[in-house]
Amino acid sequence: MERVPLSGVEPAEAVDGVHLSQLAAGTEMSVQHFRIDPGARVPEHSHPHEQTGYVTAGELTFLVDGEEVTVSAGDSYAIPGDEPHGAENRGDEPVEGVDIFAPPRVNPDWDGADES
Repeated sequence: MERVPLSGVEPAEAVDGVHLSQLAAGTEMSVQHFRIDPGARVPEHSHPHEQTGYVTAGELTFLVDGEEVTVSAGDSYAIPGDEPHGAENRGDEPVEGVDIFAPPRVNPDWDGADES
């Protein structure tokens, strides 16, 4: 069993105001913590991984296929692999939560190039 405490991981700032921490990863899925500051935006992107998540604090607006979907603390979501999506924190407080990726997304290219 692998244990990866959030306190032991240095977050990467993927884009301005978007902080991602790679947590535990198995052979079939991986876990990532996110913190998105007020006003920060995750540009539209896609990856082959199915992405499910859970918001623990704040409110996040996803942009998927021209549609806006807002998720709040206590909400979960699922995004199919290869589905173009982006997100914005339009609120006054940071958004925090966890994402689970299958297959594992252990070495993402957070600079916007093709991800693996």
